[in-house]
Formats: sequence, structure tokens, C-alpha cells
Amino acid sequence: MPEFDLLVIGGGPGGYVAAIRMAQRGLSVAVVEKERPGGVCLNWGCIPTKAMLRSAEVLETVRAAADYGVFAENLTFDYATVLQRKESIVKELTDGVASLLAANGVTTITGHARFIGPTTVEVHEVGPAPLGPGGPGYAAPPTTPIRRVSGRDVIIATGSVPVHLPVPGADLPGVITSDGAFGLTEVPGRIVIVGGSAVGVEWASLFAAFGSEVTIVETQNRLVPAEDSDIGAALGRSFAKRGITVLTGSMVAAIAEADTLRVTVEGAQARELAADVVLVGVGRRPNIADLALDIAGVATDARGFIAVDEKLRTSAENVYAIGDVTGKALLAHVASHQGLTAADVIAGHEAHIDYTVIPAATFTHPEIASVGLTEDAARAAGHDVLTARFPFAALGRAKSFGDTEGFMKIVAGQKHQEILGVHIIGPSASELIAEGALAMSMEATLDELADTIHAHPTLGEIGMETALAALGLPVHIAPRKR
Repeated sequence: MPEFDLLVIGGGPGGYVAAIRMAQRGLSVAVVEKERPGGVCLNWGCIPTKAMLRSAEVLETVRAAADYGVFAENLTFDYATVLQRKESIVKELTDGVASLLAANGVTTITGHARFIGPTTVEVHEVGPAPLGPGGPGYAAPPTTPIRRVSGRDVIIATGSVPVHLPVPGADLPGVITSDGAFGLTEVPGRIVIVGGSAVGVEWASLFAAFGSEVTIVETQNRLVPAEDSDIGAALGRSFAKRGITVLTGSMVAAIAEADTLRVTVEGAQARELAADVVLVGVGRRPNIADLALDIAGVATDARGFIAVDEKLRTSAENVYAIGDVTGKALLAHVASHQGLTAADVIAGHEAHIDYTVIPAATFTHPEIASVGLTEDAARAAGHDVLTARFPFAALGRAKSFGDTEGFMKIVAGQKHQEILGVHIIGPSASELIAEGALAMSMEATLDELADTIHAHPTLGEIGMETALAALGLPVHIAPRKR
């Protein structure tokens, strides 16, 4: 007989949510995790970066305090305190997850899991290594495991790790990944960030606020290339105003060490850059090293991620995978939803995930958020497209708030006026995108969004106003010339 009804490998957002859901159904559940619970999100991603970005936001707000009639003299900041605040928040949340697991009767086992059978693992004691340039490291598992544990069903939820840059000099001191950036004890004077996607632009926004000379190198022709082209262009203009250098259509070919790091950039904007730190943010790969997936019969896809079907089932019977290891969408909220879905499937309920309505947020200044199809993707999919934009500058609340940069853009079908995508750059974009996600989930049309009464004065009015603009009936901006 299996020792547990469910064995979860990995205690990230998806893993612990699945564990709690199954425990609430009265089943015996164990979670094997080699570091603090919460996974990448709580320890190396969502939460710590947002805590530090909040410190940067407060600093920039106080710098502009005179615009509000408030005068702050001798303004300084202490980066060590920024890090201490971040760590305090992370510890409080990870401790909270541990308490939730315990309160729901979930057994937590600390160590590294390695399959020795279809649903059985050996758990090896893992000693944390010092935080290195690549991020957190771990000592190799010892020869003798500390215990064996099995489950009737198994969920793999081990997350992802940063991709390393395959160029000469990428292993030099001072070349770090996004995880390794947390090991910096002071703000770098000059930093080159490789990759202009969500991870790279968030660190760029943060270090620019703290006074670093920031250069971003991106291979595509704009920042955040997964976002709508108008959003990427707007972020590029905003970063330029803030003094952040953006080299698009370019790539880092080599890194050398002299008096400083010397970064060779090739492509459309070729040059050599001097840097104190090079931060590599070019993507993430599945964290499946030394899991012995082959012994369990778990197959991976062409990209190296664990292959799953619409119900999160792997190629191995009774083995499921959720979160970043599946490569579906490397977002904590997707992992959590996958965890709940997998738990429901295991419990015998009908469940699946609609990946077409997944909101995403990037916490730059200005913020970015989106859901659904970009304009280019909608056209490529064969839609006859209708688009409209509405600027935050036309909102009274944005004026009084003191943050008018950016806009909302709606992509809709021309014939039925169904909402295909919503894209925002500007204040509170990460909060405002929820209305767009709900509208798409409910298959709402432009007139339904426009006819919904929104509170005034709010930033949220931008949804109604953008829908009105798309209908050709804008009230608070001039109509587009036809």
C-alpha cells in the first residue's frame, strides 16, 4: 500500500495549493521540498522582486514630492534595509505557507526527491550552498537517502531555474542570473541586463530607480516582445526618458574581464559596454535535474519541459505535473490553478484549464498587464480586428493621482465586437487587468463593457472609456478621424 494518497514533489504555489486541496478532501498528503516552501514565486520571483520594486517606487515618489506640495530634504536610501525588508516579507509568507500545510494535516519532508519507481521516491538530505552568481545552489545529494516515500498519485511541481547565457565569459565573477541578483549587497554603478522580457525590464526599472546606469540588450526589435507591439514601443519610450539605454535587435556575443566587465554587443546596435554587473534574464528552464524522470516513465517535450495533457497527466500513470515544469505559462497564478485542476482530476472531478484567458503582469514603472491576443496575433489567427486606445492622461483620477503615463488598448472582433485581448501600460495595470480577464471569460462584447457603470473618479473607468472608443463613441477623448 502507498504511504500517502498523494505525494507532491515541490512546494511552490501549485504544489502547496494542490496539497491543501487534497488534504481538505480527507486524503493523506506529503510534500517534498528542498528549500523554504513557496517555490520560485515566494523565494526568488514574484514576492521578493515586488517588495524591492515597492521600495524603488516609494523612492521615486518621494523624489517627486514637491510636485504635490510636500518637501523632503536630504533624501537618501539604504539598500541593506531594502534587502532586509524584502527578506522579512519573504520569511513571513513562506512561514505562512508552512503553517497552512501543517494546519491542513499535510506532511512536509525536507530534501531532494529522486524517483526509484513509478510513484516512489528516495528523499536525499540537501544542504543549502551559499548564494552564488547563478542563484541558490545545493550540495549534491549524498549516496544514502534519508527515507523513501510513495504515493498512490504523484504531482511533480519543481518549478524552473534561470537559463544561463551560452557565450564566452558567462561564468565570470559579476555575471549573475535573476536569482543571483538577490545576492548583490549594493547597487551596481553600471549594469548590463541581457534580455528585455518581463524579468529583465523589472530589474532594469528597479536598479534605474536606485541610481544604476542601466543598459538592456534585447534580440527582438522591442522590449517585452511577448506583449502587444504598442506596449513594447511605449515601454521603450518611457525607459528612454528615465535614462535607461535599450539596445534592440542586438545580442551579447562575449563577456571579458579587464578593469571592469567588457560586454561585446553584436547586431543592429553593436558596441562594447563597460559594466560592474551583467544580469542574464533570457528565460527559464524546467527544474528537473536529478529527478530520474526516466525511472518513473515521465516523458519531456522537445523543449525539455514535462509533457502533460489537458488534465495535467504525464506519460506515466498516476503521475501529474504542474507549474513551470510543464512550460505552459511560467506564471505563479497559472501554477496555482493547475494545482487545483490536478487535485480535482485526481479526486475524480471533471476539470481542465483554459489557457486562452491568462492575465500577465510586469511590474515595471509604468506597469504592464495583458490578457488574450495581441493585435498581431489576432490578425494572424484570421480575425477581422477592431482596436482602440484610451490614455490615462484623460482620466481625472490619474491626474489627481499624479501618474498619467500610458494607456489601455482593446483588441476586438470587427463583426461581433467580442473582446479578444486587453493590453495596459500605466498606473495599477496589474489590478485593472482583472476586468479584462473577466470580460473575456464571460465572452463579453464591447457594448457590454461600455454599458457597465464604472465608479468615478477611478482608474478603472479606463475599461469603459476604451470600449466606448472602440465603438466609435468616445466621450472624453476626441474621436478618431475616419
